[in-house]
Amino acid sequence: MATNSQPTERRQTKAVSVGPVVIGGGAPIVVQSMTNTDTADVAATVAQVALLARAGSELVRITVDRDEAARAVPHIRDQLARDGVSVPLVGDFHYIGHQLLDKHPACAEALDKYRINPGNVGFREKRDRQFSSMIEKALEYNKPVRIGVNWGSLDQELLARLMDENAERQEPASAEAVLENALVTSAIASAERAEELGLGRDRIILSCKVSDVQGLISVYRAMALRGDYALHLGLTEAGMGSKGIVASTAAMAVLLQEGIGDTIRISLTPEPGGDRSQEVIVAQEMLQTMGIRAFSPLVTACPGCGRTTSTVFQELASVIQEFLRERMVYWRDAYPGSETLNVAVMGCIVNGPGESKHSDIGISLPGTGETPAAPVFIDGEKAMTLRGEGIAEAFKEIVENYVVKRYGSSDTDTSTNAAE
Repeated sequence: MATNSQPTERRQTKAVSVGPVVIGGGAPIVVQSMTNTDTADVAATVAQVALLARAGSELVRITVDRDEAARAVPHIRDQLARDGVSVPLVGDFHYIGHQLLDKHPACAEALDKYRINPGNVGFREKRDRQFSSMIEKALEYNKPVRIGVNWGSLDQELLARLMDENAERQEPASAEAVLENALVTSAIASAERAEELGLGRDRIILSCKVSDVQGLISVYRAMALRGDYALHLGLTEAGMGSKGIVASTAAMAVLLQEGIGDTIRISLTPEPGGDRSQEVIVAQEMLQTMGIRAFSPLVTACPGCGRTTSTVFQELASVIQEFLRERMVYWRDAYPGSETLNVAVMGCIVNGPGESKHSDIGISLPGTGETPAAPVFIDGEKAMTLRGEGIAEAFKEIVENYVVKRYGSSDTDTSTNAAE
């Protein structure tokens, strides 16, 4: 049976409650996402929030950029409740957030958390007044706040001041180091100002997002030394497809391995017509393959080689992975613990039987020219051999029965089958 070693012990941070979800304080790392619909379009936004929630997003952020969007927020919340979707909603505010929260109290009340970007909350003499106004609304409605700094919208006055100070040093730091310091300084100074206004550390989450892998690692290591604030990790503008996945994972895996980070988002640019929920799946798979959390059974499969010129095992691996995700919607409540199930679908006899024995359930398909038989291993022992055209359906049934037997309680209805 496969086992996972754990990363470094998590950094101790303040616990922040966002609706029923707890971020930090030793709670499991929270996966979140963000809609890309026009928030003023209630139906489209409700549909995408529900899609992300079903995929496993534990928080969903929505843009609140104008009056029409602010007016839509309570309707979005209410429709989600009617549809049985209880995921907390986070309002993303820029430039006029202070005005929107003041003009639309129903919006301020409906949201579970506010996101404030100190780089564009106001300029010069207006900055503190408008930032303070948003914090006061958070206090009035008892809402937590994420203070999210982004290098694409960093406070330019702060950056210019730190650059000037750096230039006067006998041994100036690099421009990259000054920029990273400006990000951290902006986040910490804003958090301290929020505390001065009465918002406790148990209501504050910080983030400092950049789109450079090494920069993100450096910034968050510095952030972790500056207090016990809960931290949101994310590589901003990560990109599309494999580039975005690889870059996000490369950056966040290092930090998570060091115990840094309490909630994460994988910020992928969707493929044209692509599924927004992909970023949720990537976040879950990253956490699961690192042994940090378990969300859904994963399939171990070989890459294929000259011994496996047939695509049968590839097709079976894909079918089984999709089957597991679909069934997990039911298994999550009916069979707690089933998310840790490990399944192997292998392509030939070289590594197939051995890998299958290390999984909870494994199947080793015949390679090119090999005897057309597929041994199935359960808990490390060969249980049976499958043959013929119906291997996929037979293997699904074996997996379903295993889940019922291993994770079901004595009062669980064991008549449930994969066709339910």
